[in-house]
Order: sequence, then structure tokens, then C-alpha cells
Amino acid sequence: MTKKRRKYPASFKFKVALEAAKEIKTISQIASEYEVHPTLVRTWKNRLTEEGLKVFKTKGKKEQKGRAVEEAQLYEQIGRLKMELEWLKKKSILFD
Repeated sequence: MTKKRRKYPASFKFKVALEAAKEIKTISQIASEYEVHPTLVRTWKNRLTEEGLKVFKTKGKKEQKGRAVEEAQLYEQIGRLKMELEWLKKKSILFD
């Protein structure tokens, strides 16, 4: 009989990885406490330390400029759609 894989929520993974990163307890102790395999704890800890930098990284000027351009295009599209809607409302009165 095969066992189904357990899926852990992100909050649980973060909690375990953070505890492992503090290095107060050993990986084995943490794994037995949370009933997960030590390899998983090590993997989650490594991901936290490697990708944790992305959380605090500030956005570059290129990203901000790109977002501003995209925002301007969206506002332009909203304006066009509003004008079309008003035009259609005026024309629909004529056909009623």
C-alpha cells in the first residue's frame, strides 16, 4: 500500500525553517518535534536563508518605471472605455 504525501502549508514551513535558522535546537530535534523528516527541515532552512533576501530587497528604478508606464496605460484604457460607454448611452437613447 502506498502512502499519500503530506502537504505542509507555507506558514508551517516558515515556522519550522525559522526555528532551524535560529540554531537553538538541532535539526533532528526540530524534525522529531514537528514530526517531519530532517531533510525537509534542512531544505526549508536553506530556502529561507537563500530566498529571504528577496523579501527585503528594494525594487530597482527600472521596475518602478515599468510599473509607472503600465499604470499610465491602464488609466488611458479606463478613460477610453468610459468615453465609449458614455457615447453608447447617448446613442441608446435615440433608439429607444
